[in-house]
Amino acid sequence: MAEISTATGANGLPIHRIGIPGTRATTILVAFDAGARTESAGENGMAHFLEHLVFKGGQIYDDYRKVNETAERMGGSLNAYTSHDLVAFHITVRAESTVAAIDLLTDFVGRPRLDGDELDKERGVVIQEIQRYKDEPASVAGDLIERAGFGDHPLGRTVLGPEEHIESFSREAIVAFRERRWSGQRGGAFIVGNLEHLPANGAVDEYFDRFPSLPDTPKSEPPAAFAPVTLVEERDSNQSHLRMLYQPDLDPSDARQRVAFGIYSTLLGGSMGSRLFDEIREQRGLAYSVFSMAHVASDYSALVLGAGLESAKTVEAFTRMKEIVGELAADGPTAEEVERARAYVAGRRVLSFESTNSVAGYAAGRAIVNRESFDPDDAIAAIDAVTYEQVAEAARRVNPEELSVACVGPHEYADFS
Repeated sequence: MAEISTATGANGLPIHRIGIPGTRATTILVAFDAGARTESAGENGMAHFLEHLVFKGGQIYDDYRKVNETAERMGGSLNAYTSHDLVAFHITVRAESTVAAIDLLTDFVGRPRLDGDELDKERGVVIQEIQRYKDEPASVAGDLIERAGFGDHPLGRTVLGPEEHIESFSREAIVAFRERRWSGQRGGAFIVGNLEHLPANGAVDEYFDRFPSLPDTPKSEPPAAFAPVTLVEERDSNQSHLRMLYQPDLDPSDARQRVAFGIYSTLLGGSMGSRLFDEIREQRGLAYSVFSMAHVASDYSALVLGAGLESAKTVEAFTRMKEIVGELAADGPTAEEVERARAYVAGRRVLSFESTNSVAGYAAGRAIVNRESFDPDDAIAAIDAVTYEQVAEAARRVNPEELSVACVGPHEYADFS
Protein backbone atom coordinates (compact mmCIF):
# COMPACT_ATOMS: atom_id res chain seq x y z
CA MET A 1 0.00 0.00 0.00
CA ALA A 2 1.31 3.43 -0.94
CA GLU A 3 1.67 5.97 1.88
CA ILE A 4 0.61 9.42 0.68
CA SER A 5 0.88 12.83 2.31
CA THR A 6 0.64 16.37 0.95
CA ALA A 7 1.90 19.78 2.07
CA THR A 8 1.62 23.14 0.32
CA GLY A 9 4.53 25.52 -0.05
CA ALA A 10 4.35 29.26 0.53
CA ASN A 11 4.32 29.68 -3.26
CA GLY A 12 1.16 27.56 -3.55
CA LEU A 13 2.99 24.51 -4.94
CA PRO A 14 1.55 21.22 -3.61
CA ILE A 15 4.29 18.83 -2.46
CA HIS A 16 3.12 15.21 -2.57
CA ARG A 17 4.98 12.32 -0.95
CA ILE A 18 4.12 8.85 -2.19
CA GLY A 19 5.96 6.19 -0.22
CA ILE A 20 6.21 2.82 -1.96
CA PRO A 21 7.46 -0.14 0.09
CA GLY A 22 10.10 -2.48 -1.30
CA THR A 23 11.99 -0.15 -3.63
CA ARG A 24 15.49 1.34 -3.38
CA ALA A 25 14.72 4.16 -5.81
CA THR A 26 13.17 7.60 -5.47
CA THR A 27 11.79 9.84 -8.20
CA ILE A 28 11.36 13.58 -7.82
CA LEU A 29 9.07 15.13 -10.44
CA VAL A 30 7.85 18.71 -10.77
CA ALA A 31 5.17 19.54 -13.34
CA PHE A 32 3.00 22.47 -14.36
CA ASP A 33 -0.16 23.04 -16.36
CA ALA A 34 1.99 24.77 -18.95
CA GLY A 35 1.98 22.51 -21.99
CA ALA A 36 1.44 23.40 -25.62
CA ARG A 37 -2.30 23.93 -25.24
CA THR A 38 -1.62 26.95 -23.00
CA GLU A 39 0.27 28.78 -25.77
CA SER A 40 -1.16 31.49 -28.00
CA ALA A 41 -0.85 30.90 -31.73
CA GLY A 42 2.29 33.04 -31.89
CA GLU A 43 3.82 31.19 -28.93
CA ASN A 44 3.43 27.71 -30.39
CA GLY A 45 6.60 25.76 -29.55
CA MET A 46 7.55 27.97 -26.60
CA ALA A 47 6.59 25.50 -23.84
CA HIS A 48 8.87 22.83 -25.32
CA PHE A 49 11.66 25.30 -26.07
CA LEU A 50 11.56 26.50 -22.45
CA GLU A 51 11.87 22.89 -21.30
CA HIS A 52 15.16 22.66 -23.20
CA LEU A 53 16.51 25.97 -21.90
CA VAL A 54 15.92 25.18 -18.25
CA PHE A 55 18.59 22.44 -18.41
CA LYS A 56 21.26 25.07 -19.10
CA GLY A 57 21.59 25.77 -15.38
CA GLY A 58 20.30 27.56 -12.29
CA GLN A 59 21.98 29.47 -9.46
CA ILE A 60 24.07 26.72 -7.84
CA TYR A 61 24.38 24.37 -10.80
CA ASP A 62 24.84 27.27 -13.16
CA ASP A 63 25.69 25.58 -16.43
CA TYR A 64 24.64 22.46 -18.27
CA ARG A 65 27.83 20.57 -17.37
CA LYS A 66 27.22 21.00 -13.65
CA VAL A 67 23.61 19.86 -14.06
CA ASN A 68 24.50 16.78 -16.09
CA GLU A 69 27.61 15.79 -14.16
CA THR A 70 25.91 16.20 -10.78
CA ALA A 71 23.07 13.95 -11.87
CA GLU A 72 25.56 11.36 -13.14
CA ARG A 73 27.50 11.37 -9.87
CA MET A 74 24.27 10.40 -8.15
CA GLY A 75 23.73 7.62 -10.67
CA GLY A 76 20.57 9.48 -11.54
CA SER A 77 18.33 9.41 -14.59
CA LEU A 78 17.41 13.02 -15.41
CA ASN A 79 14.87 14.02 -18.06
CA ALA A 80 11.81 16.11 -18.93
CA TYR A 81 8.84 16.12 -21.27
CA THR A 82 6.33 18.55 -22.73
CA SER A 83 2.89 17.46 -23.88
CA HIS A 84 -0.18 19.47 -24.80
CA ASP A 85 -1.24 19.27 -21.15
CA LEU A 86 1.94 19.43 -19.06
CA VAL A 87 5.58 20.32 -18.81
CA ALA A 88 7.43 18.06 -16.36
CA PHE A 89 10.98 17.61 -15.06
CA HIS A 90 12.06 14.47 -13.23
CA ILE A 91 15.05 12.67 -11.77
CA THR A 92 15.24 9.12 -10.43
CA VAL A 93 18.05 8.19 -8.04
CA ARG A 94 18.95 5.64 -5.39
CA ALA A 95 17.12 6.59 -2.21
CA GLU A 96 20.27 7.73 -0.42
CA SER A 97 20.62 10.60 -2.92
CA THR A 98 17.05 11.89 -2.56
CA VAL A 99 17.85 15.18 -0.84
CA ALA A 100 20.75 15.95 -3.18
CA ALA A 101 18.50 15.21 -6.17
CA ILE A 102 15.83 17.58 -4.83
CA ASP A 103 18.49 20.26 -4.44
CA LEU A 104 19.62 19.79 -8.05
CA LEU A 105 16.16 19.67 -9.64
CA THR A 106 14.70 22.62 -7.73
CA ASP A 107 17.76 24.74 -8.46
CA PHE A 108 17.85 24.61 -12.23
CA VAL A 109 14.08 24.18 -12.74
CA GLY A 110 12.97 26.55 -9.99
CA ARG A 111 15.40 29.37 -10.76
CA PRO A 112 16.82 28.85 -14.27
CA ARG A 113 19.31 31.35 -15.65
CA LEU A 114 17.82 31.28 -19.17
CA ASP A 115 21.07 32.68 -20.53
CA GLY A 116 20.71 34.55 -23.81
CA ASP A 117 23.77 32.96 -25.42
CA GLU A 118 22.58 29.46 -24.52
CA LEU A 119 19.16 30.33 -25.91
CA ASP A 120 20.63 31.14 -29.29
CA LYS A 121 22.65 27.90 -29.36
CA GLU A 122 19.63 25.82 -28.38
CA ARG A 123 17.52 27.21 -31.21
CA GLY A 124 19.47 25.09 -33.67
CA VAL A 125 19.08 21.96 -31.56
CA VAL A 126 15.29 22.31 -31.37
CA ILE A 127 15.05 23.11 -35.08
CA GLN A 128 16.95 19.89 -35.82
CA GLU A 129 14.46 18.03 -33.62
CA ILE A 130 11.58 19.52 -35.64
CA GLN A 131 13.26 18.59 -38.91
CA ARG A 132 13.86 15.04 -37.70
CA TYR A 133 10.15 14.65 -37.00
CA LYS A 134 9.32 15.93 -40.48
CA ASP A 135 11.52 13.18 -41.90
CA GLU A 136 9.48 10.55 -40.03
CA PRO A 137 6.17 9.86 -41.83
CA ALA A 138 4.63 8.34 -38.71
CA SER A 139 5.32 11.52 -36.75
CA VAL A 140 3.92 13.66 -39.56
CA ALA A 141 0.76 11.53 -39.57
CA GLY A 142 0.46 12.08 -35.82
CA ASP A 143 0.67 15.84 -36.24
CA LEU A 144 -1.82 15.76 -39.11
CA ILE A 145 -4.45 13.86 -37.15
CA GLU A 146 -4.25 16.33 -34.28
CA ARG A 147 -4.85 19.17 -36.74
CA ALA A 148 -7.66 17.21 -38.39
CA GLY A 149 -9.24 16.50 -35.02
CA PHE A 150 -8.92 19.90 -33.33
CA GLY A 151 -8.39 22.43 -36.12
CA ASP A 152 -7.14 25.86 -35.04
CA HIS A 153 -7.40 25.05 -31.32
CA PRO A 154 -4.02 24.68 -29.54
CA LEU A 155 -4.62 20.91 -29.39
CA GLY A 156 -4.43 20.95 -33.18
CA ARG A 157 -0.94 22.45 -33.18
CA THR A 158 2.29 20.53 -32.74
CA VAL A 159 4.06 20.54 -29.40
CA LEU A 160 7.37 21.38 -31.12
CA GLY A 161 5.98 24.33 -33.06
CA PRO A 162 7.25 25.63 -36.41
CA GLU A 163 10.90 26.50 -37.09
CA GLU A 164 10.15 30.16 -37.69
CA HIS A 165 8.78 30.50 -34.16
CA ILE A 166 11.89 28.96 -32.61
CA GLU A 167 14.05 31.35 -34.64
CA SER A 168 12.10 34.40 -33.41
CA PHE A 169 11.45 33.75 -29.69
CA SER A 170 13.14 36.32 -27.47
CA ARG A 171 14.37 35.71 -23.95
CA GLU A 172 11.88 38.28 -22.66
CA ALA A 173 8.94 36.45 -24.26
CA ILE A 174 10.08 33.11 -22.85
CA VAL A 175 10.48 34.54 -19.34
CA ALA A 176 7.02 36.12 -19.63
CA PHE A 177 5.49 32.78 -20.65
CA ARG A 178 7.11 31.04 -17.70
CA GLU A 179 5.91 33.72 -15.27
CA ARG A 180 2.41 33.46 -16.69
CA ARG A 181 2.08 29.67 -16.71
CA TRP A 182 4.36 28.08 -14.08
CA SER A 183 2.03 28.88 -11.20
CA GLY A 184 2.32 26.78 -8.05
CA GLN A 185 -1.46 26.47 -7.84
CA ARG A 186 -1.51 24.84 -11.30
CA GLY A 187 1.46 22.56 -10.68
CA GLY A 188 2.76 19.96 -8.29
CA ALA A 189 5.89 18.35 -6.87
CA PHE A 190 5.99 14.58 -6.36
CA ILE A 191 8.50 12.62 -4.29
CA VAL A 192 7.86 8.96 -5.01
CA GLY A 193 9.39 5.67 -3.86
CA ASN A 194 11.70 5.02 -0.93
CA LEU A 195 11.28 7.99 1.43
CA GLU A 196 13.48 6.68 4.23
CA HIS A 197 16.15 9.29 3.56
CA LEU A 198 13.83 12.31 3.65
CA PRO A 199 14.08 14.43 6.80
CA ALA A 200 11.14 13.62 9.04
CA ASN A 201 10.48 17.29 9.81
CA GLY A 202 9.64 18.20 6.21
CA ALA A 203 12.76 20.35 5.85
CA VAL A 204 13.09 19.50 2.15
CA ASP A 205 9.94 21.54 1.49
CA GLU A 206 12.18 24.61 1.62
CA TYR A 207 13.86 23.49 -1.60
CA PHE A 208 10.54 23.75 -3.44
CA ASP A 209 10.21 27.36 -2.27
CA ARG A 210 12.80 28.10 -4.96
CA PHE A 211 9.90 28.24 -7.38
CA PRO A 212 8.54 31.79 -7.47
CA SER A 213 5.15 32.69 -6.05
CA LEU A 214 3.03 33.51 -9.09
CA PRO A 215 -0.67 34.24 -9.60
CA ASP A 216 -2.94 31.32 -10.39
CA THR A 217 -3.47 30.81 -14.11
CA PRO A 218 -6.80 30.50 -15.92
CA LYS A 219 -7.93 27.16 -17.23
CA SER A 220 -7.07 26.33 -20.80
CA GLU A 221 -9.57 27.10 -23.54
CA PRO A 222 -11.77 24.04 -24.20
CA PRO A 223 -11.82 22.67 -27.73
CA ALA A 224 -14.62 23.60 -30.11
CA ALA A 225 -17.32 21.17 -31.19
CA PHE A 226 -15.93 18.29 -33.24
CA ALA A 227 -15.85 19.11 -36.97
CA PRO A 228 -14.29 16.08 -38.72
CA VAL A 229 -11.98 16.69 -41.66
CA THR A 230 -9.59 14.62 -43.77
CA LEU A 231 -5.99 15.68 -44.37
CA VAL A 232 -3.60 13.95 -46.76
CA GLU A 233 0.09 14.67 -47.24
CA GLU A 234 0.99 13.09 -50.55
CA ARG A 235 4.36 11.37 -50.65
CA ASP A 236 5.75 9.15 -53.38
CA SER A 237 6.32 6.06 -51.24
CA ASN A 238 5.47 2.38 -51.00
CA GLN A 239 4.44 2.72 -47.36
CA SER A 240 1.64 4.78 -45.87
CA HIS A 241 0.79 5.96 -42.37
CA LEU A 242 -2.91 6.16 -41.60
CA ARG A 243 -4.59 7.82 -38.61
CA MET A 244 -8.28 8.00 -37.65
CA LEU A 245 -9.61 10.13 -34.78
CA TYR A 246 -12.98 9.90 -33.03
CA GLN A 247 -14.25 12.08 -30.19
CA PRO A 248 -16.53 9.88 -28.05
CA ASP A 249 -19.50 11.33 -26.21
CA LEU A 250 -18.25 10.71 -22.69
CA ASP A 251 -17.79 12.83 -19.56
CA PRO A 252 -14.03 13.39 -19.04
CA SER A 253 -14.60 14.14 -15.35
CA ASP A 254 -16.14 10.70 -14.73
CA ALA A 255 -13.27 8.41 -13.72
CA ARG A 256 -15.36 5.27 -14.31
CA GLN A 257 -16.11 6.29 -17.88
CA ARG A 258 -12.44 7.02 -18.48
CA VAL A 259 -11.31 3.62 -17.23
CA ALA A 260 -13.99 1.81 -19.25
CA PHE A 261 -12.98 3.80 -22.33
CA GLY A 262 -9.37 2.72 -21.85
CA ILE A 263 -10.39 -0.94 -21.68
CA TYR A 264 -12.55 -0.50 -24.79
CA SER A 265 -9.57 1.00 -26.65
CA THR A 266 -7.41 -1.93 -25.55
CA LEU A 267 -9.77 -4.59 -26.84
CA LEU A 268 -10.18 -2.59 -30.05
CA GLY A 269 -6.48 -2.17 -30.85
CA GLY A 270 -4.32 -1.93 -27.77
CA SER A 271 -2.86 -5.43 -27.62
CA MET A 272 -1.94 -8.41 -29.79
CA GLY A 273 -5.26 -10.00 -28.81
CA SER A 274 -7.28 -6.98 -29.94
CA ARG A 275 -9.74 -6.95 -32.83
CA LEU A 276 -7.64 -4.67 -35.01
CA PHE A 277 -4.42 -6.61 -34.50
CA ASP A 278 -6.13 -9.95 -35.02
CA GLU A 279 -8.02 -9.05 -38.17
CA ILE A 280 -6.06 -6.26 -39.85
CA ARG A 281 -2.63 -7.78 -39.26
CA GLU A 282 -3.00 -11.49 -38.57
CA GLN A 283 -6.04 -12.54 -40.63
CA ARG A 284 -5.86 -10.13 -43.55
CA GLY A 285 -2.17 -9.19 -43.54
CA LEU A 286 -3.02 -5.58 -44.34
CA ALA A 287 -0.60 -3.84 -41.97
CA TYR A 288 2.63 -4.43 -40.14
CA SER A 289 1.55 -2.01 -37.40
CA VAL A 290 -2.00 -1.32 -36.22
CA PHE A 291 -3.19 0.16 -32.94
CA SER A 292 -5.70 2.27 -31.05
CA MET A 293 -5.05 4.77 -28.24
CA ALA A 294 -7.45 6.45 -25.84
CA HIS A 295 -6.65 9.90 -24.49
CA VAL A 296 -8.81 11.77 -22.01
CA ALA A 297 -7.90 15.13 -20.46
CA SER A 298 -10.01 17.37 -18.25
CA ASP A 299 -12.26 18.68 -21.01
CA TYR A 300 -12.00 16.39 -24.03
CA SER A 301 -11.54 12.78 -25.07
CA ALA A 302 -10.16 11.21 -28.20
CA LEU A 303 -9.79 7.76 -29.72
CA VAL A 304 -7.00 7.46 -32.28
CA LEU A 305 -6.56 4.46 -34.58
CA GLY A 306 -3.41 4.06 -36.61
CA ALA A 307 -1.71 1.78 -39.08
CA GLY A 308 1.59 1.61 -40.91
CA LEU A 309 1.16 -0.42 -44.08
CA GLU A 310 1.78 -0.99 -47.78
CA SER A 311 0.19 1.88 -49.67
CA ALA A 312 -1.80 -0.40 -51.96
CA LYS A 313 -3.61 -1.85 -48.92
CA THR A 314 -4.39 1.43 -47.19
CA VAL A 315 -7.94 2.00 -48.42
CA GLU A 316 -8.97 -1.58 -47.66
CA ALA A 317 -7.50 -1.33 -44.17
CA PHE A 318 -9.19 2.03 -43.56
CA THR A 319 -12.55 0.67 -44.64
CA ARG A 320 -12.32 -2.42 -42.45
CA MET A 321 -11.00 -0.51 -39.41
CA LYS A 322 -13.96 1.86 -39.64
CA GLU A 323 -16.33 -1.13 -39.92
CA ILE A 324 -14.86 -2.72 -36.79
CA VAL A 325 -15.52 0.47 -34.81
CA GLY A 326 -19.09 0.37 -36.11
CA GLU A 327 -19.55 -3.28 -35.18
CA LEU A 328 -18.43 -2.65 -31.62
CA ALA A 329 -20.75 0.35 -31.36
CA ALA A 330 -23.73 -1.63 -32.67
CA ASP A 331 -23.18 -5.07 -31.15
CA GLY A 332 -20.76 -4.45 -28.29
CA PRO A 333 -17.70 -6.51 -27.42
CA THR A 334 -17.90 -10.08 -26.19
CA ALA A 335 -17.70 -10.78 -22.46
CA GLU A 336 -14.44 -12.65 -23.06
CA GLU A 337 -12.92 -9.65 -24.86
CA VAL A 338 -13.77 -7.35 -21.97
CA GLU A 339 -12.41 -9.73 -19.34
CA ARG A 340 -9.18 -10.28 -21.24
CA ALA A 341 -8.67 -6.57 -21.97
CA ARG A 342 -9.40 -5.62 -18.37
CA ALA A 343 -6.87 -8.17 -17.10
CA TYR A 344 -4.31 -6.91 -19.62
CA VAL A 345 -4.82 -3.25 -18.66
CA ALA A 346 -4.63 -4.06 -14.95
CA GLY A 347 -1.50 -6.14 -15.45
CA ARG A 348 0.22 -3.43 -17.46
CA ARG A 349 -0.69 -0.89 -14.80
CA VAL A 350 0.71 -3.06 -12.02
CA LEU A 351 3.95 -3.62 -13.94
CA SER A 352 4.33 0.07 -14.77
CA PHE A 353 3.88 0.96 -11.10
CA GLU A 354 7.01 -1.07 -10.33
CA SER A 355 8.77 2.06 -11.63
CA THR A 356 8.79 5.07 -9.32
CA ASN A 357 9.06 7.28 -12.39
CA SER A 358 5.84 5.82 -13.82
CA VAL A 359 4.00 6.38 -10.53
CA ALA A 360 5.21 9.98 -10.46
CA GLY A 361 4.08 10.61 -14.04
CA TYR A 362 0.69 9.02 -13.38
CA ALA A 363 0.25 11.12 -10.24
CA ALA A 364 1.12 14.34 -12.07
CA GLY A 365 -1.49 13.67 -14.73
CA ARG A 366 -4.22 12.87 -12.23
CA ALA A 367 -3.42 15.70 -9.80
CA ILE A 368 -2.73 18.51 -12.27
CA VAL A 369 -4.79 17.65 -15.35
CA ASN A 370 -7.78 15.87 -13.77
CA ARG A 371 -7.60 17.38 -10.27
CA GLU A 372 -8.38 14.11 -8.55
CA SER A 373 -6.93 11.28 -6.46
CA PHE A 374 -3.66 9.75 -7.68
CA ASP A 375 -3.33 6.82 -5.27
CA PRO A 376 -1.78 4.00 -7.37
CA ASP A 377 -3.72 1.35 -5.40
CA ASP A 378 -6.98 3.12 -6.24
CA ALA A 379 -6.01 3.14 -9.92
CA ILE A 380 -5.63 -0.63 -10.00
CA ALA A 381 -8.83 -1.15 -8.00
CA ALA A 382 -10.73 1.05 -10.47
CA ILE A 383 -9.66 -1.16 -13.37
CA ASP A 384 -10.65 -4.31 -11.52
CA ALA A 385 -14.10 -2.82 -10.77
CA VAL A 386 -15.09 -2.05 -14.38
CA THR A 387 -18.12 -4.00 -15.60
CA TYR A 388 -18.97 -5.41 -18.99
CA GLU A 389 -21.83 -2.96 -19.41
CA GLN A 390 -19.56 0.03 -18.75
CA VAL A 391 -17.20 -1.08 -21.52
CA ALA A 392 -20.09 -1.80 -23.90
CA GLU A 393 -21.42 1.69 -23.16
CA ALA A 394 -18.00 3.15 -23.98
CA ALA A 395 -18.16 1.41 -27.37
CA ARG A 396 -21.60 2.90 -28.01
CA ARG A 397 -20.31 6.39 -27.24
CA VAL A 398 -18.06 6.30 -30.33
CA ASN A 399 -19.96 7.39 -33.44
CA PRO A 400 -18.41 5.34 -36.26
CA GLU A 401 -19.50 7.86 -38.89
CA GLU A 402 -17.93 10.93 -37.27
CA LEU A 403 -14.17 10.77 -37.63
CA SER A 404 -11.23 12.78 -38.81
CA VAL A 405 -8.68 11.07 -41.05
CA ALA A 406 -5.03 11.78 -41.76
CA CYS A 407 -2.69 9.93 -44.06
CA VAL A 408 0.87 10.29 -45.31
CA GLY A 409 1.53 8.45 -48.55
CA PRO A 410 0.57 8.31 -52.27
CA HIS A 411 -3.14 9.02 -51.70
CA GLU A 412 -5.84 11.57 -52.40
CA TYR A 413 -8.64 12.98 -50.28
CA ALA A 414 -11.18 10.95 -52.27
CA ASP A 415 -9.60 7.68 -51.04
CA PHE A 416 -11.09 8.31 -47.59
CA SER A 417 -14.35 10.07 -48.43
